[in-house]
This record gives sequence, structure tokens and C-alpha cells, in this order.
Amino acid sequence: MVNLGGIKRANIRAVIVPLRRPVIADIGEFRQWPLILVDLELADGIVGSSYIAPYRASAISSVVAEIRDIVHQMEDRTGPFDAFQTARKALNVIGVSGVSTLALAAVDMALWDALAKQAGLPLACLLGGTVGAVRAYNSNGLWRHRVDTLGTEARELLGEGGFTALKLRLGNERLQDDLAAINEVRNAVGSHIDIMVDFNQALGLGDAIRRCCGLDDQGLYWIEEPIIYNNIAGYAEIAKRVRTPLQMGENLYGERDLMNFVQAKAVHYVMPDLMRIGGISGWLRTSGVASAAGIQMSNHLYPEICAHLLRVTPTAHWLEYVDWASPILAEPLTPIKGEISAINRPGIGISWNEEAVTKYAIPV
Repeated sequence: MVNLGGIKRANIRAVIVPLRRPVIADIGEFRQWPLILVDLELADGIVGSSYIAPYRASAISSVVAEIRDIVHQMEDRTGPFDAFQTARKALNVIGVSGVSTLALAAVDMALWDALAKQAGLPLACLLGGTVGAVRAYNSNGLWRHRVDTLGTEARELLGEGGFTALKLRLGNERLQDDLAAINEVRNAVGSHIDIMVDFNQALGLGDAIRRCCGLDDQGLYWIEEPIIYNNIAGYAEIAKRVRTPLQMGENLYGERDLMNFVQAKAVHYVMPDLMRIGGISGWLRTSGVASAAGIQMSNHLYPEICAHLLRVTPTAHWLEYVDWASPILAEPLTPIKGEISAINRPGIGISWNEEAVTKYAIPV
């Protein structure tokens, strides 16, 4: 393999883009979405690009500072595996979860993009797979707002790309309120549509056991994150009591976190988030744990990149489709018949709409 050389220039920018539908969950309400854009120009002239979404605009400055520090640590280690290992060791002294991993993921994904471009291959092909369709569910709506609007919104979401599966957010004050939301969506879309539900960690353990058992007869595809993400014993207790499979994983920081859940028998499905799991390198390591445990693996956000990764994930399950980064992408993904295919060109398929980036840019 040709050595890509060192990092010649790092261009790190931030934007805040509008959301077509507001995100309303127990974690808060978001009408705009912050993104950090990373472009790493290497010595041979190849530019690797990536983005991460740190949720809160106020967190951008700290994440950007950590990205710059990690880039400085890279020296000539621009092969993704070597760079990942080097950064992980360097970060041990300040902790490898939280901001450290978010920043490492941004650098890691940009380096993988550069490597795939240097090889002249889409990421999926570089990793030994092929570019092709991945079944997806539409996660662009059905947040916690007025129940009488959910049915109309559910039909709209299905029509945005021929989807046959949707995600609905729950965690309302009473079980009856959650049941009303489910019924509104089910009556609008029919029994043939798969409905995943997500509590966004809204419940305590006792209420979660009661609530999840109360939903067991609703025909739901999965119940996602009913309690705080790191309560392994709590998830194990819920898993013993409910019939509907539990989904979690968007808040895992690396493969060891998943292994802890597997050993505790606390998870049925897993859905890592590229920003928290450690980018593409972190995903590949975590997919090995999922494969060994026989746990089906979906993604959380970042559909542009995960459309590649799910093609080489042994227990690949669903792709979560959101269009939150689309306003600044030159070629947003297009859902077709409920499936997503990665952009078939060298790299991870991300390029910027520079006019839009300028429009939504904020100082960093």
C-alpha cells in the first residue's frame, strides 16, 4: 500500500443547519443541527473528509480543539489503523470517552475517506464488500409532539422514499399517552409497516419495566433506550421481563462497552453511533463483537457512511435514515423503495455544497 504521507493541512469548519422537522425528545428540543466538517489534506494531495454532529452548538469549540490536538498527534501516521492506535494511547491520560472519542472519530473517518480515495475504491469495496442497497427506516420525524399530528406525519415519512418502517419517539407522562401515539401511527399506516420506538433514556428502571411490559402487545419491532444508557444491570433486568426486543448502542464508546452488555445479557439489538463508537475503526472493532455474539447491528445517524459499513457488517440489520446533514452535502442520499445505497465513487461519498457551507457557517 502506498504511504499517504503526513497531514499537510487540516481545514475544520462548523455549520448550524435547519432541520425540516424539529427534534423533540426527553433530551430537549432542537430546530437546528450543529455539524463539524473536517477536511484533511495529505502530503500526496488527497483530501479526506468527514463530519460529526455534537448535538449542542455550545460544544463545538471544545470538540474542534480536541480534533486539532489529535491531528497534531498524528505526525506521519495517516494509515487509519496506526492513527487510531496512536490517538487512543495519547488520549488515555485524559480519558477516551466523551469529547476525546468524538474528535478521534472525525479524524478517523476523514483518514478512511483518504485511504479509499487513494485506492480508487468506495469504502465498502476497500473493506472487501460491494456498494449496494441496504434496507432502511425513516427516522426524520415522529418526535414527541401533539398526538393528533402523528398519523399525517407518518404517512408523509413513508412517502419520502417508499419506506416500510418508521421510528416513533415515546416517553410521555403516562403509558396511556404512549399507547395513544402508537395507535395514531398504526391506524394511519397499517399493520404491515414496522414501527420502532425510542424512549431516549426517558424512564427510571421501575417505570421502564412497567412501561415496556405494557407495550409488549403492540407489535413493535423494538424498544430503544428506555433507561439511561450505562445502566447495564437495569437493561439486563428489562431484557428478562419483556418480549419485545431491546435496542441500544448509540451511546456506547467503543467495543468494550458492547462486550459488557453482551456479557450481562442486557441487549438484543445494537446500533452504534459513528461519532461515539470511534469512527470507522471503532465500528469495525465493534461489529466483530456483535458478530461473535450473534447480535444484529444497525446504525445511529451518519447514513452516508453507514450505507458502506452495513455492507461489510456480518450481522447488518437496519440503516437509520436521517437527512440532517443534507443541506450542506453536494450529493445527499436518495432513498428508493425503502432502501439506501451509498454513493458509488472512491471514498465515503461525502462532498460539500460550499455555497451552503458558507451560508450556515459559524466561527470556530
